Amino acid sequence: MSASEAIAALRRSFAGRMLLPDDAGFDAARAPWNLSIDQHPALVANPRDVDDLRALLVAARETGMPLAVQPGGHGAGSDVTGAILVRMADFDMLDIDTAAGTAVVGAGVRWGRVIEALEGSGWVAPAGSSPVVTVAGYTLGGGHSLFSRTAGLGSDNLRAAWVLRTDGRHERVDDGSDPDLMWALRGAGGVVGIVTALEIDLVPAPAVWGATLVFDVADAEAVLRGVRDLAPIAPPTLNASVTSTRMPDAPQLPEAIRGKSFVTVQLISTAGPADDLLERVRSVAPVQREAVGDTSPVTIAAQSGEPTEPTPSRGASAALAGLDDDTIDALLSFHLHDDQWPVIGIEFRMLGGALATPRRAGFAGLESAGWLVYALAPLFPGAPVQPGDASLARFREIVAPASAERTVPTFLTPGQTLAGAATGEALARLRAVRERFDPDGLLHHGRLPR
Repeated sequence: MSASEAIAALRRSFAGRMLLPDDAGFDAARAPWNLSIDQHPALVANPRDVDDLRALLVAARETGMPLAVQPGGHGAGSDVTGAILVRMADFDMLDIDTAAGTAVVGAGVRWGRVIEALEGSGWVAPAGSSPVVTVAGYTLGGGHSLFSRTAGLGSDNLRAAWVLRTDGRHERVDDGSDPDLMWALRGAGGVVGIVTALEIDLVPAPAVWGATLVFDVADAEAVLRGVRDLAPIAPPTLNASVTSTRMPDAPQLPEAIRGKSFVTVQLISTAGPADDLLERVRSVAPVQREAVGDTSPVTIAAQSGEPTEPTPSRGASAALAGLDDDTIDALLSFHLHDDQWPVIGIEFRMLGGALATPRRAGFAGLESAGWLVYALAPLFPGAPVQPGDASLARFREIVAPASAERTVPTFLTPGQTLAGAATGEALARLRAVRERFDPDGLLHHGRLPR
């Protein structure tokens, strides 16, 4: 059967939605969340059920077009030209068991739905700052969250997964039934399996408390050092970040922040107020504005400022072994230099806590890192791209000497491979798992170095 005949046969039997390049809506369907990435798959499929996924496996085998699963469009970063791009929106089951502290989540469910369902329950989800990211894409790529010092990486909370094997078998897998596959799913999931649902741990949070403090940019170095010095004494129930912000003088921005520079500290506790540590932060410099008190993940997500619609963006990140004075000075001086105007924000996330001692074996890990740092350089309409690219390149040069052995896969940027998130030994093990699970290469290789 030719490729065109196989696709025609697939279209006749496919119960879900399928779009080819000549179909209306194809361009919107192929676009990832980050609109700066231009994807050119052979077709886009939204399977309705496992039988549809099995039909896609048959098509992949007959056409030689691998399946590239992007549950909600986030995390695009590898070339999917000629592949079958698979969305998972119809896999939308959600079953929360607060008595057991677990949830079973379909591969198309976004974190916002889980967060809202847990509101007021005494549990929180190990979710990132964006409520529109899918649980599957985030968890299977590692996933660092606002609660990671308390809960570990998202992948560390993966108890089990329902996986469709390339031979058509659909089954529940856990550490007892296939520990090697579970190890790979925890951070490199899209490379080794089609996951239709996940069973994850929830995070006990009897009293969620938060503090947001805003400081003058002139005090940035003192503020960042002050928060850095909390790391050795902060309990795992406390999660902390610092963001240096430099907003452009752009007419589309609100007057309150247009052209302004400031530094923000965010503290989140799952065990009630952390007043002693809060006072340490307050004491390092005059506080311009603050909000302190009981909060919730729904409120935190609403205040995050994360985009709720696809948008073009770019950034660079690194996991740092430590955050010494020289690195702090270099990064903040870089950010305030006039030539670095494209970088509007640099965020520093405190690691440690549960991240230092993962509960489960997984491909993703941040045991050797003390901080996660991210620089954001948005793409504004009509603005040239070269200055932003140059700024991000300079950011990478500054953080390179302090970088840890590996970062978390969900913080890899377009074009980066899993070599930036793993040792050579781990990559060799991952290739072996992939060869056992998918000997015919029906699944797209993703970020796995070739």
